[in-house]
Amino acid sequence: MSLESIKIDIAKQLFNIDKMTVLEQIKRILEKETVVAYTTSGEPLTKEAYIAKVKAAEADIEQGNYTTHEQLLKDIEKW
Repeated sequence: MSLESIKIDIAKQLFNIDKMTVLEQIKRILEKETVVAYTTSGEPLTKEAYIAKVKAAEADIEQGNYTTHEQLLKDIEKW
């Protein structure tokens, strides 16, 4: 089965669902897998992965692992 035919099949099934709880569960699953951002190298990130990256960046900042604007300007001069 091709990707397009699977999408069509799922869409048809969605239209036949009449229980709100089932639709809410499907929505939660889809929201978990939705790409909300990309890394600088183009890697797609889900909401959970994005939050994890932000928390890791915050931890780096708290530990002093960052480059200030002034440091960056000095480094650029050396290029």
